[in-house]
Amino acid sequence: MRIDTVIFDLDGTLLDTLDDLTAAVNHALISFSLPIITREQARRFVGDGVKKLMERAVCFASTGTIDLDGNDFDKSLVSACLALFTEYYDKHSTDLTAPYNGVSEMLSAVKDCGLKSAIVTNKYHGAARELKEIFFPTVDVIVGLKDGIRPKPSPDGVNAALALLNSDKSRAVYVGDGETDMKTARACGMPVVAVTWGFRDESVLMQFNPDFVINKPSELLDALRGGDLIE
Repeated sequence: MRIDTVIFDLDGTLLDTLDDLTAAVNHALISFSLPIITREQARRFVGDGVKKLMERAVCFASTGTIDLDGNDFDKSLVSACLALFTEYYDKHSTDLTAPYNGVSEMLSAVKDCGLKSAIVTNKYHGAARELKEIFFPTVDVIVGLKDGIRPKPSPDGVNAALALLNSDKSRAVYVGDGETDMKTARACGMPVVAVTWGFRDESVLMQFNPDFVINKPSELLDALRGGDLIE
């Protein structure tokens, strides 16, 4: 099998968004006199979309315990916090956010090889689209959460991106930094490249037996060549 399409996760894979996400969460929590979370706590909470992020943050702020499934929370409080989060994040999503070192060069190399590219993220589509246009204008398409697109690890976003690119999953590879990404690739029946510079430790990623593991963006094409996926 040779590939013609590379699907990338966004947060933790292409962009370090953690400081801006933490600031937006804390803006909402402070508004309701709740304790703020740390950057490291936010790192554990991200990956499944902003609604789940806020559920986890409110649960922790209210109970002092980390519930990654976000089961112990006040739904009305989460809804109110989520509205404040979105209002703040829409204005401040690029204050502290930046591509990881080498990512822009990696994306240029992907394009120069004649490969199509897409970003599929659990970030809501409006914010995701703005970040893509600012930081990665050469990426062909981006698909974030919106009506009709269930969050990853559902294959909805990947399937939508493939349709926009007129690509087939049998000729695509997925690149991501977290367990949700590993599950997404498997749900789509695609090989997966795990990156170790993002929001999860390598030990977490290895539990999902990724096809490739890379430690810096410049290793992507070499890994795919080594796997005989590209020339």
